[in-house]
Amino acid sequence: MGPILIVAVGRVHPGGLTALAHRLHTLLRTPVSETIPDIDPQSAFDPSRQQYRSDLLLELIADRAPADGKVLGVVSHDLFIPVLTYVFGEAELGGRAAVVSTFRLHNELYGLEADAVLLHERLVKEAMHELGHTVGLLHCYTPGCVMQPSSHTDLVDVKSEMFCRNCALQVGLEPLPTSPVQ
Repeated sequence: MGPILIVAVGRVHPGGLTALAHRLHTLLRTPVSETIPDIDPQSAFDPSRQQYRSDLLLELIADRAPADGKVLGVVSHDLFIPVLTYVFGEAELGGRAAVVSTFRLHNELYGLEADAVLLHERLVKEAMHELGHTVGLLHCYTPGCVMQPSSHTDLVDVKSEMFCRNCALQVGLEPLPTSPVQ
């Protein structure tokens, strides 16, 4: 997969990015670094929907990709694509850039108590999912695989943070011995 650069887009808690970088490094066994550049998400804002277009953010983020690796933008704003009400993230299939949003991963949005641990777990899963798309993986329907599609946080919560054996092998990773997903 090559090195991964995590880029904060707008206001994102830097401690969360550091924890995300460490977890992605462990799961993907590749160097992961983070930066807080001057990407202004406002050009992707759609006033009629009060949301940000993820495809436009991807264009801004892609310019930051390392020559031999991937870039993952992390944003706290609500994302959408024109054909869907919202998305947790988006990626260039087989490309170099992905974006994930923490906005709809927060329990508070659903009237529940804040849970920083659950928020981190959801962010890791969605980051792994979008990075999987950058290496060409499509949605997978193996129970627990991180490449399962997720349209609600309940579906994020029930999947693993890991690729199933088949997806891992497709991207050249030996499945982790601790993987609960076969």
